[in-house]
Amino acid sequence: AQLVESGGGLVQPGGSLRLSCAASGFTFSSYAMSWYRQAPGKERELVAKIMSARGITYYLDAVKGRFTISRDNAENTVYLQMNSLKPEDTAVYFCQGSIYWGQGTQVTVSS
Repeated sequence: AQLVESGGGLVQPGGSLRLSCAASGFTFSSYAMSWYRQAPGKERELVAKIMSARGITYYLDAVKGRFTISRDNAENTVYLQMNSLKPEDTAVYFCQGSIYWGQGTQVTVSS
């Protein structure tokens, strides 16, 4: 099984990025899916989570109103739409589901 993230990059403050995470090898629709991030010198933190049923979501307070997590069970993919990005959002973003983790994708917010 694996999770493969994409969509990271360099963006100016106030800009947007959309991260994608393609899952394979496990029953994607049965599991909650999460996005975590880890900035240099800091612990990994949960950014957003979407449950398997009814699409119930959770967000870190620092990203509420700016980030949106969604999933497409037909495509085995989870997304993180990130708007109004701030320099403090700079981190490696990881996708997580079941017992699996992606390799991470770098998001850098800088002018």
